[in-house]
Amino acid sequence: MSFSGFDDIPQWGAPTPTGEDIVTNAIKKEKVIKEIVAAQEDLRAKTKGVQSDIDKLVSGNETLQMYIDNLTMQMAKRRGQ
Repeated sequence: MSFSGFDDIPQWGAPTPTGEDIVTNAIKKEKVIKEIVAAQEDLRAKTKGVQSDIDKLVSGNETLQMYIDNLTMQMAKRRGQ
């Protein structure tokens, strides 16, 4: 049995996209990609700022540790006299 013409009909539930649909989808995808890239750049800037803050705190901690070490040595010398 042959059903001529049925093979030419698109599958049920799968509409064939029109040129307008393809363009609309491409524009939507491009917009989403631009938003993602902007969010990534924003995160990079924030992480650089946080890293800068961390570096400052580490430097401050090192300075404080040197100060504590010097005070400890001075106190040990005074007790030893």
